[in-house]
Amino acid sequence: MTSSLTPLHVDPWLLVFDKPAGLLCVPGRGPDKQDCLSARAQAQWPDALIVHRLDMATSGLVLMARGIEAQRALSLAFEQRRVHKRYTAVVSGALANPEPDNGWSTINLPLLLDWQNRPRSIVCHEHGKPSLTRWRLESPKDGDPGGRTRLALEPVTGRSHQLRVHLQAIGHPIVGDPLYAAAPPDPSQRMLLHAQALNCNHPHSGEALHFVAPCPF
Repeated sequence: MTSSLTPLHVDPWLLVFDKPAGLLCVPGRGPDKQDCLSARAQAQWPDALIVHRLDMATSGLVLMARGIEAQRALSLAFEQRRVHKRYTAVVSGALANPEPDNGWSTINLPLLLDWQNRPRSIVCHEHGKPSLTRWRLESPKDGDPGGRTRLALEPVTGRSHQLRVHLQAIGHPIVGDPLYAAAPPDPSQRMLLHAQALNCNHPHSGEALHFVAPCPF
């Protein structure tokens, strides 16, 4: 386990980290899955508490509360959708935005945990929970290969694997996704999904906060 973390932000009420891809947010089952962001944070800040999570394969911004009071306030802000997150993803295939001037398009498909194939989720119109994702095109970076599209994503709801399942459902899975990609990814390649920006109000002062973690791909 890495002995120390360098947060993007630290104060008596909250911590913000740029989680690397491949690191769990919380411990998993088994002794080989105990190293995680929360354990590393609590080794330095014993009052650090989880508020939300990113998938192991996803990199980017994770906010942690310091103490129960801050955790309650931040958890309520997530529940009431007062925390706004933006992701960058690279998806397979050429995806065109039907909205004029590259306005925000939406994917509105209900999602349900696939109990027989956990941790996968599936689109289920009969029993799924309402799930909404906003997306638009991002300018490609130098070196981006052809046959792919770079997107900005905003999850309005926060279902498990929401961005990953929604993009697979419209025929453009995230490149490198080990669960939902159309073909097995290169084992040496990470999933190209990054939590790049997060806006919220401070749980104590109410100050508007804006955090950014530049996309690493």
